[in-house]
Amino acid sequence: MIFQFAFAEVFIPSQEYVGYYDYEGVYTVGGNVKNQNDFALIPTISITVIDGENTFTKTITHVTIPPRTDIPFKIKLPEITSDTPILLEPKLKFAKTEKDPLSITILYDKTLIKHDDGHVTGRIINNGNQTIFNPKVLAIANGHEKMLDVVSNIEHIEKIEPGEIKEFSMYPDPSITEDIFYYSCFAPVDSTVIPVSTKKNGGDFDFRYDSGAWYSAAKFNEEGTTLTMRGYNSYPLETYANFEFPQISGKEKFNVTLNDKPVHFIQSIDDMGFWHVAFTVGPTSQGILKITGFEKGLPPITSKIPQWIKTNANWWSTDQISDSEFLEGIAFLFEKGIISVPSKEITVQSNWKIPSWVKTASLWWSEDKISDDDYLNIIENLVKRKIILV
Repeated sequence: MIFQFAFAEVFIPSQEYVGYYDYEGVYTVGGNVKNQNDFALIPTISITVIDGENTFTKTITHVTIPPRTDIPFKIKLPEITSDTPILLEPKLKFAKTEKDPLSITILYDKTLIKHDDGHVTGRIINNGNQTIFNPKVLAIANGHEKMLDVVSNIEHIEKIEPGEIKEFSMYPDPSITEDIFYYSCFAPVDSTVIPVSTKKNGGDFDFRYDSGAWYSAAKFNEEGTTLTMRGYNSYPLETYANFEFPQISGKEKFNVTLNDKPVHFIQSIDDMGFWHVAFTVGPTSQGILKITGFEKGLPPITSKIPQWIKTNANWWSTDQISDSEFLEGIAFLFEKGIISVPSKEITVQSNWKIPSWVKTASLWWSEDKISDDDYLNIIENLVKRKIILV
Protein backbone atom coordinates (compact mmCIF):
# COMPACT_ATOMS: atom_id res chain seq x y z
CA MET A 1 0.00 0.00 0.00
CA ILE A 2 1.10 3.55 -0.72
CA PHE A 3 -0.10 6.03 1.91
CA GLN A 4 -0.90 9.48 0.57
CA PHE A 5 -2.73 12.66 1.47
CA ALA A 6 -5.94 13.25 -0.41
CA PHE A 7 -5.95 15.60 -3.37
CA ALA A 8 -8.49 16.83 -5.91
CA GLU A 9 -9.41 13.36 -7.17
CA VAL A 10 -10.31 12.12 -3.66
CA PHE A 11 -12.66 14.34 -1.69
CA ILE A 12 -15.84 14.73 0.38
CA PRO A 13 -18.17 17.35 -1.17
CA SER A 14 -19.35 19.94 1.35
CA GLN A 15 -22.97 19.45 0.27
CA GLU A 16 -22.59 15.71 1.01
CA TYR A 17 -21.21 16.12 4.54
CA VAL A 18 -23.58 16.69 7.46
CA GLY A 19 -23.86 16.48 11.24
CA TYR A 20 -27.13 16.17 13.17
CA TYR A 21 -28.67 14.75 16.35
CA ASP A 22 -30.44 11.49 15.59
CA TYR A 23 -33.70 10.08 16.94
CA GLU A 24 -31.95 8.91 20.12
CA GLY A 25 -30.14 12.22 20.66
CA VAL A 26 -26.75 10.93 19.49
CA TYR A 27 -24.71 13.32 17.35
CA THR A 28 -24.22 11.69 13.95
CA VAL A 29 -21.94 12.61 11.04
CA GLY A 30 -22.45 11.32 7.51
CA GLY A 31 -20.61 11.97 4.27
CA ASN A 32 -19.70 10.67 0.86
CA VAL A 33 -16.15 9.92 -0.28
CA LYS A 34 -15.57 10.35 -4.02
CA ASN A 35 -12.69 8.52 -5.70
CA GLN A 36 -12.12 9.90 -9.21
CA ASN A 37 -8.81 8.10 -9.70
CA ASP A 38 -8.12 5.09 -11.91
CA PHE A 39 -7.08 2.99 -8.90
CA ALA A 40 -8.78 1.64 -5.79
CA LEU A 41 -8.04 3.16 -2.40
CA ILE A 42 -8.78 2.85 1.31
CA PRO A 43 -9.56 6.27 2.82
CA THR A 44 -8.91 7.34 6.40
CA ILE A 45 -11.31 10.07 7.50
CA SER A 46 -10.73 12.37 10.49
CA ILE A 47 -13.85 14.13 11.80
CA THR A 48 -13.56 17.02 14.28
CA VAL A 49 -16.42 18.63 16.20
CA ILE A 50 -16.17 21.66 18.50
CA ASP A 51 -18.57 21.09 21.39
CA GLY A 52 -18.59 24.20 23.58
CA GLU A 53 -15.16 24.38 25.21
CA ASN A 54 -14.23 20.87 24.10
CA THR A 55 -13.00 19.56 20.76
CA PHE A 56 -13.52 15.93 19.75
CA THR A 57 -11.80 14.17 16.87
CA LYS A 58 -12.60 10.69 15.63
CA THR A 59 -10.74 8.87 12.87
CA ILE A 60 -12.17 5.99 10.86
CA THR A 61 -10.73 3.75 8.15
CA HIS A 62 -13.39 3.31 5.48
CA VAL A 63 -13.99 0.37 3.15
CA THR A 64 -12.09 0.02 -0.13
CA ILE A 65 -13.42 2.40 -2.78
CA PRO A 66 -12.97 1.16 -6.37
CA PRO A 67 -11.87 3.53 -9.18
CA ARG A 68 -14.40 6.19 -10.27
CA THR A 69 -16.76 5.31 -7.41
CA ASP A 70 -18.48 7.02 -4.46
CA ILE A 71 -19.12 5.29 -1.13
CA PRO A 72 -20.88 7.01 1.79
CA PHE A 73 -19.86 6.68 5.44
CA LYS A 74 -21.53 7.31 8.80
CA ILE A 75 -20.21 7.67 12.33
CA LYS A 76 -21.76 8.51 15.71
CA LEU A 77 -20.19 10.68 18.42
CA PRO A 78 -22.11 10.23 21.70
CA GLU A 79 -19.60 12.54 23.43
CA ILE A 80 -21.18 15.59 21.75
CA THR A 81 -23.85 17.18 23.97
CA SER A 82 -24.13 20.94 23.26
CA ASP A 83 -27.05 22.55 21.45
CA THR A 84 -24.87 24.03 18.71
CA PRO A 85 -21.90 21.76 17.91
CA ILE A 86 -19.62 22.97 15.11
CA LEU A 87 -18.64 20.34 12.54
CA LEU A 88 -15.29 21.20 10.94
CA GLU A 89 -14.20 20.20 7.46
CA PRO A 90 -13.07 16.56 7.34
CA LYS A 91 -9.45 15.60 6.83
CA LEU A 92 -8.79 12.81 4.37
CA LYS A 93 -5.85 10.53 3.68
CA PHE A 94 -5.77 7.32 1.68
CA ALA A 95 -3.81 4.18 0.97
CA LYS A 96 -3.63 3.09 -2.65
CA THR A 97 -4.53 -0.58 -2.94
CA GLU A 98 -5.25 -3.28 -5.50
CA LYS A 99 -8.71 -4.80 -5.35
CA ASP A 100 -11.16 -5.99 -7.96
CA PRO A 101 -14.46 -4.05 -7.98
CA LEU A 102 -17.33 -5.76 -6.19
CA SER A 103 -19.45 -7.63 -8.74
CA ILE A 104 -22.73 -6.59 -7.08
CA THR A 105 -25.01 -4.20 -8.96
CA ILE A 106 -28.09 -2.28 -7.85
CA LEU A 107 -31.08 -3.07 -10.06
CA TYR A 108 -32.39 0.33 -11.16
CA ASP A 109 -35.82 -0.87 -12.22
CA LYS A 110 -39.41 -0.67 -10.99
CA THR A 111 -38.48 -2.68 -7.88
CA LEU A 112 -36.36 0.22 -6.53
CA ILE A 113 -39.06 2.10 -4.63
CA LYS A 114 -39.15 5.03 -2.22
CA HIS A 115 -42.18 4.52 0.00
CA ASP A 116 -44.49 7.10 1.57
CA ASP A 117 -42.89 6.68 5.01
CA GLY A 118 -39.44 7.53 3.61
CA HIS A 119 -37.91 4.06 3.46
CA VAL A 120 -36.68 2.44 0.26
CA THR A 121 -36.70 -1.13 -1.03
CA GLY A 122 -34.83 -2.64 -3.94
CA ARG A 123 -32.76 -5.53 -5.26
CA ILE A 124 -29.12 -6.34 -5.92
CA ILE A 125 -27.61 -8.91 -8.28
CA ASN A 126 -24.24 -10.67 -8.23
CA ASN A 127 -22.88 -10.36 -11.78
CA GLY A 128 -19.60 -12.07 -10.96
CA ASN A 129 -18.51 -15.70 -10.79
CA GLN A 130 -17.77 -15.88 -7.07
CA THR A 131 -19.97 -15.98 -3.97
CA ILE A 132 -19.87 -12.73 -1.96
CA PHE A 133 -20.38 -12.97 1.78
CA ASN A 134 -22.04 -10.38 4.03
CA PRO A 135 -22.69 -7.72 1.37
CA LYS A 136 -24.25 -4.42 2.39
CA VAL A 137 -25.84 -1.56 0.50
CA LEU A 138 -25.23 2.08 1.41
CA ALA A 139 -27.04 5.17 0.09
CA ILE A 140 -27.53 8.86 0.76
CA ALA A 141 -30.93 10.17 1.82
CA ASN A 142 -31.40 13.69 0.42
CA GLY A 143 -33.75 16.55 1.23
CA HIS A 144 -34.72 19.16 -1.36
CA GLU A 145 -31.42 21.03 -1.07
CA LYS A 146 -28.96 18.96 0.99
CA MET A 147 -27.92 15.54 2.19
CA LEU A 148 -29.78 14.38 5.30
CA ASP A 149 -28.48 10.93 6.24
CA VAL A 150 -26.48 7.87 5.20
CA VAL A 151 -28.49 4.65 5.33
CA SER A 152 -27.77 0.95 4.92
CA ASN A 153 -29.81 -2.20 4.46
CA ILE A 154 -31.57 -3.42 7.60
CA GLU A 155 -31.62 -7.15 6.93
CA HIS A 156 -28.51 -9.31 7.18
CA ILE A 157 -27.53 -10.76 3.79
CA GLU A 158 -25.32 -13.71 4.63
CA LYS A 159 -24.19 -14.33 1.05
CA ILE A 160 -25.15 -13.81 -2.60
CA GLU A 161 -24.26 -16.48 -5.15
CA PRO A 162 -23.23 -15.72 -8.78
CA GLY A 163 -26.32 -14.66 -10.73
CA GLU A 164 -28.46 -14.52 -7.59
CA ILE A 165 -30.77 -11.59 -6.80
CA LYS A 166 -31.39 -10.44 -3.22
CA GLU A 167 -33.90 -7.93 -1.88
CA PHE A 168 -32.95 -5.16 0.54
CA SER A 169 -34.70 -2.44 2.53
CA MET A 170 -33.36 0.80 4.02
CA TYR A 171 -34.82 3.06 6.68
CA PRO A 172 -33.59 6.60 7.39
CA ASP A 173 -33.28 7.89 10.91
CA PRO A 174 -36.81 8.69 12.20
CA SER A 175 -35.75 12.26 13.03
CA ILE A 176 -35.49 13.20 9.33
CA THR A 177 -38.02 10.84 7.68
CA GLU A 178 -40.52 13.52 6.69
CA ASP A 179 -37.84 15.66 4.98
CA ILE A 180 -36.56 13.00 2.54
CA PHE A 181 -36.96 13.86 -1.13
CA TYR A 182 -34.86 11.21 -2.88
CA TYR A 183 -32.00 8.69 -2.48
CA SER A 184 -28.67 8.73 -4.32
CA CYS A 185 -25.18 7.20 -4.41
CA PHE A 186 -26.28 3.59 -3.89
CA ALA A 187 -23.11 1.64 -3.16
CA PRO A 188 -22.80 -2.12 -2.61
CA VAL A 189 -19.92 -2.95 -0.28
CA ASP A 190 -18.55 -6.16 1.22
CA SER A 191 -17.64 -4.78 4.64
CA THR A 192 -18.73 -1.96 6.93
CA VAL A 193 -17.57 -3.34 10.26
CA ILE A 194 -17.13 -0.75 12.99
CA PRO A 195 -13.92 -0.89 15.07
CA VAL A 196 -14.14 -0.35 18.83
CA SER A 197 -11.38 -0.04 21.42
CA THR A 198 -11.89 -0.10 25.19
CA LYS A 199 -9.80 -0.66 28.30
CA LYS A 200 -9.45 -4.17 29.73
CA ASN A 201 -7.17 -5.34 32.54
CA GLY A 202 -4.80 -2.41 32.13
CA GLY A 203 -4.54 -2.47 28.33
CA ASP A 204 -6.45 -1.85 25.11
CA PHE A 205 -8.95 -4.43 23.87
CA ASP A 206 -9.86 -4.00 20.20
CA PHE A 207 -12.91 -5.60 18.63
CA ARG A 208 -15.35 -4.96 15.77
CA TYR A 209 -19.03 -5.29 15.01
CA ASP A 210 -21.34 -5.32 12.02
CA SER A 211 -24.96 -4.41 12.66
CA GLY A 212 -28.02 -2.51 11.56
CA ALA A 213 -28.15 -1.25 15.16
CA TRP A 214 -25.67 1.10 16.86
CA TYR A 215 -23.55 0.50 19.96
CA SER A 216 -21.54 2.90 22.11
CA ALA A 217 -19.94 3.37 25.55
CA ALA A 218 -18.21 -0.03 25.54
CA LYS A 219 -16.80 -0.84 28.98
CA PHE A 220 -15.40 -3.89 30.79
CA ASN A 221 -15.93 -4.61 34.47
CA GLU A 222 -12.94 -4.55 36.82
CA GLU A 223 -12.27 -8.27 36.36
CA GLY A 224 -12.27 -7.91 32.56
CA THR A 225 -14.85 -10.68 32.12
CA THR A 226 -18.02 -8.70 31.26
CA LEU A 227 -18.47 -6.18 28.45
CA THR A 228 -21.37 -3.70 28.53
CA MET A 229 -22.53 -1.33 25.79
CA ARG A 230 -25.46 0.94 25.09
CA GLY A 231 -27.28 -0.20 21.96
CA TYR A 232 -30.32 0.85 20.00
CA ASN A 233 -32.22 0.08 16.83
CA SER A 234 -34.38 3.05 15.86
CA TYR A 235 -35.91 1.29 12.86
CA PRO A 236 -39.35 -0.39 12.77
CA LEU A 237 -37.85 -3.62 11.47
CA GLU A 238 -35.85 -6.42 13.03
CA THR A 239 -32.12 -6.26 12.27
CA TYR A 240 -28.97 -8.09 13.39
CA ALA A 241 -25.67 -7.72 15.24
CA ASN A 242 -22.43 -9.66 14.74
CA PHE A 243 -19.57 -8.97 17.17
CA GLU A 244 -16.02 -10.14 16.41
CA PHE A 245 -13.68 -10.66 19.37
CA PRO A 246 -10.05 -11.86 19.47
CA GLN A 247 -9.37 -15.02 21.42
CA ILE A 248 -7.73 -14.87 24.83
CA SER A 249 -7.69 -18.54 25.86
CA GLY A 250 -9.71 -20.02 23.00
CA LYS A 251 -12.06 -21.53 25.60
CA GLU A 252 -14.38 -18.54 26.04
CA LYS A 253 -18.07 -19.35 26.46
CA PHE A 254 -20.17 -16.23 26.07
CA ASN A 255 -23.58 -15.21 27.33
CA VAL A 256 -25.67 -12.26 26.09
CA THR A 257 -28.39 -10.20 27.79
CA LEU A 258 -30.27 -7.01 26.89
CA ASN A 259 -31.53 -5.06 29.89
CA ASP A 260 -30.67 -8.19 31.94
CA LYS A 261 -32.96 -10.40 29.84
CA PRO A 262 -31.39 -13.38 28.00
CA VAL A 263 -30.76 -12.96 24.26
CA HIS A 264 -30.63 -15.97 21.94
CA PHE A 265 -27.28 -15.88 20.12
CA ILE A 266 -24.87 -17.97 18.08
CA GLN A 267 -21.20 -18.28 19.04
CA SER A 268 -18.76 -19.36 16.34
CA ILE A 269 -15.14 -18.99 15.29
CA ASP A 270 -13.93 -17.89 11.84
CA ASP A 271 -11.01 -18.95 9.64
CA MET A 272 -8.81 -16.23 11.14
CA GLY A 273 -9.41 -17.49 14.70
CA PHE A 274 -11.79 -14.71 15.86
CA TRP A 275 -14.85 -15.37 17.98
CA HIS A 276 -18.21 -14.23 16.58
CA VAL A 277 -21.26 -13.53 18.72
CA ALA A 278 -24.33 -12.96 16.52
CA PHE A 279 -27.97 -12.32 17.38
CA THR A 280 -31.17 -10.68 16.18
CA VAL A 281 -32.05 -7.14 17.31
CA GLY A 282 -35.73 -6.34 17.76
CA PRO A 283 -37.44 -3.37 16.06
CA THR A 284 -37.34 0.04 17.82
CA SER A 285 -35.41 -1.48 20.71
CA GLN A 286 -32.75 -0.05 22.98
CA GLY A 287 -30.99 -0.78 26.23
CA ILE A 288 -27.82 -2.07 27.87
CA LEU A 289 -26.21 -4.99 26.07
CA LYS A 290 -24.10 -7.21 28.31
CA ILE A 291 -21.76 -9.93 27.02
CA THR A 292 -20.17 -12.14 29.67
CA GLY A 293 -17.71 -15.03 29.43
CA PHE A 294 -14.49 -13.22 28.53
CA GLU A 295 -11.27 -14.57 29.99
CA LYS A 296 -9.24 -12.26 32.20
CA GLY A 297 -6.29 -10.48 30.60
CA LEU A 298 -5.62 -9.43 27.03
CA PRO A 299 -5.35 -11.43 23.79
CA PRO A 300 -1.86 -12.69 22.97
CA ILE A 301 -0.09 -11.06 20.04
CA THR A 302 -0.92 -13.30 17.13
CA SER A 303 0.06 -13.54 13.50
CA LYS A 304 -2.26 -12.16 10.84
CA ILE A 305 -1.79 -15.53 9.10
CA PRO A 306 -3.91 -18.42 10.43
CA GLN A 307 -1.95 -21.23 12.05
CA TRP A 308 -3.40 -23.84 9.66
CA ILE A 309 -1.62 -22.16 6.72
CA LYS A 310 1.70 -22.36 8.54
CA THR A 311 0.98 -26.02 9.28
CA ASN A 312 0.20 -26.57 5.59
CA ALA A 313 3.53 -24.98 4.68
CA ASN A 314 5.33 -27.40 6.98
CA TRP A 315 3.48 -30.42 5.57
CA TRP A 316 4.11 -29.29 1.98
CA SER A 317 7.82 -28.71 2.65
CA THR A 318 8.06 -32.32 3.89
CA ASP A 319 5.96 -33.73 0.99
CA GLN A 320 2.97 -34.63 3.18
CA ILE A 321 0.50 -32.66 1.01
CA SER A 322 0.40 -31.83 -2.72
CA ASP A 323 1.21 -28.57 -4.49
CA SER A 324 -2.49 -27.90 -5.12
CA GLU A 325 -3.35 -28.35 -1.43
CA PHE A 326 -0.56 -25.92 -0.50
CA LEU A 327 -1.80 -23.38 -3.07
CA GLU A 328 -5.32 -23.52 -1.62
CA GLY A 329 -3.87 -22.01 1.58
CA ILE A 330 -2.05 -19.33 -0.41
CA ALA A 331 -5.28 -18.51 -2.28
CA PHE A 332 -6.93 -17.97 1.13
CA LEU A 333 -4.37 -15.23 1.89
CA PHE A 334 -5.47 -13.39 -1.27
CA GLU A 335 -9.17 -13.86 -0.52
CA LYS A 336 -8.69 -12.27 2.91
CA GLY A 337 -6.57 -9.41 1.55
CA ILE A 338 -3.45 -10.45 3.48
CA ILE A 339 -1.57 -10.49 0.16
CA SER A 340 -2.59 -8.31 -2.79
CA VAL A 341 -1.30 -8.62 -6.35
CA PRO A 342 -2.91 -6.83 -9.33
CA SER A 343 -4.56 -8.87 -12.06
CA LYS A 344 -3.89 -12.22 -10.46
CA GLU A 345 -5.40 -15.30 -12.09
CA ILE A 346 -7.63 -17.56 -10.03
CA THR A 347 -6.88 -21.26 -10.36
CA VAL A 348 -6.24 -24.17 -8.02
CA GLN A 349 -2.98 -25.28 -9.52
CA SER A 350 0.22 -23.89 -10.97
CA ASN A 351 1.11 -23.96 -14.63
CA TRP A 352 4.73 -23.79 -13.58
CA LYS A 353 6.78 -26.04 -11.39
CA ILE A 354 7.20 -24.35 -8.01
CA PRO A 355 10.95 -23.83 -7.41
CA SER A 356 12.38 -26.28 -4.90
CA TRP A 357 13.84 -23.49 -2.77
CA VAL A 358 10.28 -22.35 -1.94
CA LYS A 359 9.85 -25.56 0.05
CA THR A 360 12.97 -24.68 2.01
CA ALA A 361 11.62 -21.20 2.70
CA SER A 362 8.27 -22.72 3.75
CA LEU A 363 10.03 -25.04 6.19
CA TRP A 364 12.03 -22.15 7.66
CA TRP A 365 8.85 -20.12 8.06
CA SER A 366 6.98 -22.99 9.75
CA GLU A 367 9.91 -23.24 12.19
CA ASP A 368 9.91 -19.43 12.80
CA LYS A 369 13.35 -19.01 11.23
CA ILE A 370 12.01 -16.27 8.95
CA SER A 371 9.23 -13.76 9.69
CA ASP A 372 5.66 -13.69 8.39
CA ASP A 373 6.45 -10.59 6.35
CA ASP A 374 9.51 -12.20 4.76
CA TYR A 375 7.46 -15.24 3.73
CA LEU A 376 4.57 -13.15 2.41
CA ASN A 377 7.05 -11.12 0.33
CA ILE A 378 8.39 -14.35 -1.19
CA ILE A 379 4.90 -15.57 -2.14
CA GLU A 380 3.84 -12.16 -3.45
CA ASN A 381 6.96 -11.94 -5.63
CA LEU A 382 6.37 -15.42 -7.08
CA VAL A 383 2.76 -14.58 -7.93
CA LYS A 384 3.69 -11.23 -9.48
CA ARG A 385 6.20 -13.02 -11.72
CA LYS A 386 3.54 -15.68 -12.48
CA ILE A 387 5.90 -18.43 -11.38
CA ILE A 388 2.99 -19.70 -9.32
CA LEU A 389 -0.67 -18.92 -10.03
CA VAL A 390 -3.33 -18.96 -7.31
